Amino acid sequence: MSAPGYPGPYNNPPYPMAQYGDQSVAPYPAPHGGYGDPHQTPPPGFNPGYNQGPPPVMYQPVPVLEYGAPPGAIAPAMAAAAPVGVPPGLEYLTQIDQILIHQKVELLEAFIGFETNNQYEIKNSLGQKIYNAKEKNDCCTRNCCGSLRSFNMKIKDTMDREVIRIIRPFRCVSCCFPCCLQEMEIQAPPGTTIGYIKQDWHPCLPKFSIQGPNKETLLKLDGPCFACNCCGDVNFELKGKDSDQPVGRISKQWSGLLKEVFTDSDNFGIQFPLDMDVKLKAVLMGACFLIDFMFFQKDS
Repeated sequence: MSAPGYPGPYNNPPYPMAQYGDQSVAPYPAPHGGYGDPHQTPPPGFNPGYNQGPPPVMYQPVPVLEYGAPPGAIAPAMAAAAPVGVPPGLEYLTQIDQILIHQKVELLEAFIGFETNNQYEIKNSLGQKIYNAKEKNDCCTRNCCGSLRSFNMKIKDTMDREVIRIIRPFRCVSCCFPCCLQEMEIQAPPGTTIGYIKQDWHPCLPKFSIQGPNKETLLKLDGPCFACNCCGDVNFELKGKDSDQPVGRISKQWSGLLKEVFTDSDNFGIQFPLDMDVKLKAVLMGACFLIDFMFFQKDS
């Protein structure tokens, strides 16, 4: 039995082909829902979507790795899209106006009173973790100097890259020694100073200056007369350099009676304007840690 042959010579088309501009030959009907005539006006209510901006980012963006790149490497396209003047790893701070800081519970410290390095989780308003912070110093400094101890604190992003370093030297907190008050240096990236927090002398009120890299005062931070939370939040108001109008706040949040009495696990909230310089936002994070050590850290 012979195989079926083609209906004609191999170089003849088996079906009629439509010529360009010829409307008389249409071998296949146009499918419904196709692109249609590009010169035709879209129907009412049609939204092409190409003039809309991107949706708001509600989580920290994760950089896309190039194929074959080592772990932790960032694709060049991702690095090129970073905002100008923003330290690497702080791009997400440009999109938020609130930060939550939760201190981890240290069981060894809670049961036997042995002072350990403080650890914190930094989250957005939805409770999603965006950074980790961990204190670094030696055992003798922690247990002998208490809450006045000096330390370096590393803040890392979700890819375990250090994006902020906080340096706190040993200082006094007594109002009788105005020349040796508390201060803290903020670096982002590590090695590049972006600001300072300096305690201002006052006989009874906790006052701080938020300073730039050249120690110029940019903002003020004022706390209450008694910085202790008894079944309520403690607010430190962020104000302009020459104004009493609040522009933000650092709040020590009430964590519950058992946690407040038996542990050092503290919860803080930081509010600031959305359009604030991202470097100042990072400095305010350092101010939150300084406030925690000065007023809410329990000595062993």
